[in-house]
Amino acid sequence: MDNKWWKQAVIYQVYPRSFQDTNGDGIGDIPGIISRLDYLEDLGIDAIWLSPVYCSPQADNGYDISDYRDIDPIFGSLADMDRLIAEAKKHHIRIIMDLVLNHSSDEHFWFREALKGKENPYHDYYIWRDGVEGCPPNDLTSGFGGSLWEWVPELGQYYMHQFSKKQPDLNWENPKLRQELYDMINWWIDRGIEGFRLDVIDHIGKVPDDKVLVNGPHLHELIRELSASTFGKAGLVSVGEAWSATPETALLYSNPDGSELSMVFQFEHICLDQQPDGTKWDLMPLPLLKLKEVMNKWQTRLHEKGWNSLFWDNHDLPRIVSRWGNDSDEYRALSAKMLATLLHGMEGTPYIYQGEELGMTNTPFPSIDDYDDVETLNAYHVLKAKGWSEEKLMQAVHAKSRDNARTPMHWDDSAQAGFTTGTPWLPVNPNYTEINAASQVNDKDSVFSYYKQLIRLRKEIPVIVDGAFCLLLPDDEEVFAYHRKNDEQTLTVLCNFYGNERTIDASALIPEGSRLLLSNYTDAEDANVLRPYEARMYLK
Repeated sequence: MDNKWWKQAVIYQVYPRSFQDTNGDGIGDIPGIISRLDYLEDLGIDAIWLSPVYCSPQADNGYDISDYRDIDPIFGSLADMDRLIAEAKKHHIRIIMDLVLNHSSDEHFWFREALKGKENPYHDYYIWRDGVEGCPPNDLTSGFGGSLWEWVPELGQYYMHQFSKKQPDLNWENPKLRQELYDMINWWIDRGIEGFRLDVIDHIGKVPDDKVLVNGPHLHELIRELSASTFGKAGLVSVGEAWSATPETALLYSNPDGSELSMVFQFEHICLDQQPDGTKWDLMPLPLLKLKEVMNKWQTRLHEKGWNSLFWDNHDLPRIVSRWGNDSDEYRALSAKMLATLLHGMEGTPYIYQGEELGMTNTPFPSIDDYDDVETLNAYHVLKAKGWSEEKLMQAVHAKSRDNARTPMHWDDSAQAGFTTGTPWLPVNPNYTEINAASQVNDKDSVFSYYKQLIRLRKEIPVIVDGAFCLLLPDDEEVFAYHRKNDEQTLTVLCNFYGNERTIDASALIPEGSRLLLSNYTDAEDANVLRPYEARMYLK
């Protein structure tokens, strides 16, 4: 294994708006992140992936950037950002910035100029098609609902937006646009940023006239140019978000020669609890055998050839303990630890989303009026128009809304969970009095302490980083078990995914001479019995 720091690292995602507010406006800020660096160092993480803090109208919570070289005042200032980079370094933590290169805000200077006319030099920074009102260039739809094309009567043209109409797509066929982006990235590198997470990077090679939105014919050529001009040249970590990725394309994205990206952030496993031909809102129970199949495929096909990200949660996904675990008082901590064990024993770079290390849960707001997320609100109205009942709509929203992950971080049991002295931008989950950092950091049996152990083990035990993956019990519908093996060590991971007690043949699964490395139950009972949500790691 080549000695890349990020192969042994654990990365922690901070969603700044919801992490820690210091000025009482109800919105988290950069000084708030600085104030919590001791907590993150104690957890043991190596880097922070920072969701966008650039200037933005916040139509999509910062993923609509109006100035790539400045900080939005709601989060602080450029001086605050410089201080975060410097202070994080003192805590042995690197800062990875979120970069949105597929689209900008419609309030970006480039787009305001583009609207002035076809002859304006910035017009070609975006994707336009001539047309007549009411007859868009094709029937492609946006990821947030409605047409992919927005009419501009003054120009007699449509512009393309794969997401909100306030997020016009950038034209990567224009070399001047690409150079502007490269210059901006290098400007951040010069300020001390040590990596980038690239939002929907598989979209930049789009060919809209051929109805190709992802994996365009020039995608990897564009990524190689981007890397060679910026972070690849500087030897930094780079993470490509690619909802369309397959193990085959992941081998291109994460080629060990470093020509593209360090790793891919793919979602095949996370789309399994929806109807095969439906959207994320078309709910179905998780098929565990399919999850095993998908995880096994990614673990085996990338081994020694590419590199994957490991995650259950992020700002776009519901809380995993509510989604695939059990968020009841009885089983919440056990199932949170089980899911963590399952993931952190695998090959790849684990990501922890803020609050995941505490076992934070979904927040089912009573009314659609309580939700803020643009995707959720658009989907609600689109599906209502299709005839969905209010009960079915709210069931889907409660299960899958992105706002589940965006409620404020639980720091303690004081008012507003210690997140703010004001009114939070999104309500705090009422269970913060039971689930919070203050109650867990010094509790050796807490979810937080368990995550600390998993992070420490990755740094201490080479097989967790470089071992080959071997799925065990592939047809068992309740137990997820696997080995990781290298020339010196064998790691065995056993996870009872559900709340039933299960009998197993431990001698057939655990190599003789193995020692128990970690368990989410404090007492070691019969090795042949897995209790509800029990997880164990053995090492030989």
